[in-house]
Amino acid sequence: MRECPVCGASNGPTDGFCGNCGSYLDWSDAPAADPPAEAAPPRPADPSPPSEPPPTEPPSSEPQSSDPPPPAPPPDSPQPVRPAKAVAPRPVVRPVPVDEDTAGAPCPSCGTPNPPDRRFCRRCATPLTPSTTPPPLPWWRTIWPPRRRTRAGSGRTTRFLVVLAVVLALCAGALLLLPAGRSLIEDTRDKLGKSKPVTPVRVEASAEVPGHPAGNATDGLSNRYWGAPGPGASVTYTFAKPFRLVAVIVTNGASTSPEDYAREGRALRIDLEVTASDGRKTRKQLTLTDKPGPQTFPTGISDATTVRLTLEAPAGLDGDRHLALAELEFFQRS
Repeated sequence: MRECPVCGASNGPTDGFCGNCGSYLDWSDAPAADPPAEAAPPRPADPSPPSEPPPTEPPSSEPQSSDPPPPAPPPDSPQPVRPAKAVAPRPVVRPVPVDEDTAGAPCPSCGTPNPPDRRFCRRCATPLTPSTTPPPLPWWRTIWPPRRRTRAGSGRTTRFLVVLAVVLALCAGALLLLPAGRSLIEDTRDKLGKSKPVTPVRVEASAEVPGHPAGNATDGLSNRYWGAPGPGASVTYTFAKPFRLVAVIVTNGASTSPEDYAREGRALRIDLEVTASDGRKTRKQLTLTDKPGPQTFPTGISDATTVRLTLEAPAGLDGDRHLALAELEFFQRS
């Protein structure tokens, strides 16, 4: 077994890298560097006969000059040399014989099989269990929901101001568009749904011709009519409970027959006033064509409790003629 010099983990005798930390294990097999050259010993001086010591002079009180510097050594004399630093050779990855009984995932880089307990390849030190980095989140997920981390370069104050502005804009849009949106939804339901007739429980007319009461306009018969003495006459219909008034069908004149239609006068405009359960009033003008037969007018008014119709714009009112209204039909959403 070979011990890792970095972490001390045990490795196989043929492993080139540590299985725990991935350190290189073949540094000890590198050839040793050449020892530094030793300095040559100094050359002995030429022998000369001993000479008598120079006479000693008595000290004098006068200052003496300093001795001259020693002469420089000749150029051919040996100089001291600093020891060179050993340079380790570059490690060379050698092929490692693979054991037949080695079981484990092959290295993703060199394909060498490794035991399951190794973290680095024993041949090239490639990590055998690389950590997977999750992909970065898209920019919109860093803003919403608020519990996620804030975007880089934006603080909590900026996020709070942005969210507050969006909430205020949504509230303002809801306040401004709520009536229009509700009306659009109700109109769509009126067109997609079915309608059924609704009958008033009380009929009151401001004026009527004898023999032609206002009740004739809602009796379901087109050969009897409500006769009004002139324009400005009105009739009010009261219903048992509030309902969604989807449409009104008006059969103008004295009858649906072309011969009887022109026998009496007709109103070419009807002012419609609908009162809701909360007292709110909605007014519309129904413009009629001067021909016999039913004419349909969509209304789309909610919570209707009473409906008042006023006859205007008379036509064919000559002599002793009066205004005739053959039939009125009200429809609600089923």
